[in-house]
This record gives sequence, C-alpha cells and structure tokens, in this order.
Amino acid sequence: MNKTSVPVAIEARSAPPRTKPSNYPEPFASQMGGREKRPLGDLFGLRNFGVNLTRLAPGARSALHHRHSRQDEFIYVLEGKATLVGEAGPVLLGPGMCAGFPAGGAAHHLENHSQTDVVYLEIGDRQEGDQVFYPANDIQAVLGGDGRWRFAHKDGSAY
Repeated sequence: MNKTSVPVAIEARSAPPRTKPSNYPEPFASQMGGREKRPLGDLFGLRNFGVNLTRLAPGARSALHHRHSRQDEFIYVLEGKATLVGEAGPVLLGPGMCAGFPAGGAAHHLENHSQTDVVYLEIGDRQEGDQVFYPANDIQAVLGGDGRWRFAHKDGSAY
C-alpha cells in the first residue's frame, strides 16, 4: 500500500464492510449471521493491531465462545446493549462501557438479546502464531505469518 492510497481520516460507518462475513469454516460461518465488521485499521495500513467497527443485529453474536493464546482484545460499546458472555457469567454492556480480554484469559463473546442493533469497536493485536481455543466447539485456529487464520478440528485434522 503506498502512502497516497491511505486516507488521513474517514467517517467510520462509510468504511466498506468485510466482503466475507466470517473466516470460520462451516458449520460455524453461518452462525455469524447478523454480524457486520468494517475493518478500520486496514484502511490506514495498520499492521500491528486491528480495529473493527462491528454491528450486531438483534439475535446476532460476535464470535464463537473463544480465548486467544497471544492476542489481547478490547471492545468499546458505542450503541445498543450487548451481553458479554464470559466465565464469570453474563454482563450487560451499554454505550460508553468497555471490556478487555488479556491473552490466555477467560473465554468470551458478545450476544445481542435486544431489539436494536449493537455497535462497538473491537481492537486486537496480530501476533503471528496466536492460537484461538473454542471450549464449546470442535474447532481451533492458528494465525499464520501471512496474516491468515488456519482452522482445524480439536484432533488436528483440517476443516
């Protein structure tokens, strides 16, 4: 990416959404219906961490229940009310609230149980070799040096 193609600033909601709604293989990808991510960090050429403006429609969830081995994650709720599902039980998050998930910490995800959209920023680093563990599902993931996630069953066989 050359310097002339990187914007100085944008209206976040005008950023194009991901062309592929989920990186998960089936049967998990279809479970991410109602989730829309707009990768903001990529627009500015950020390589060390990612920033997404994410919208969850009513009934949608952010991800499969998961935890990272190396990646810290942070979310900041802009609109709506999301339920943070974690090991300590559900926590209702509203506008202005935030949550952080250190690498190796508790498994988590967000759900929208309300009748209106939830909009939040999600921020995470991009460390090569990061592994994602999904305690409730037969799936695991590893981030390769090319920035792509590789998914496998828990027994190691590929999807």
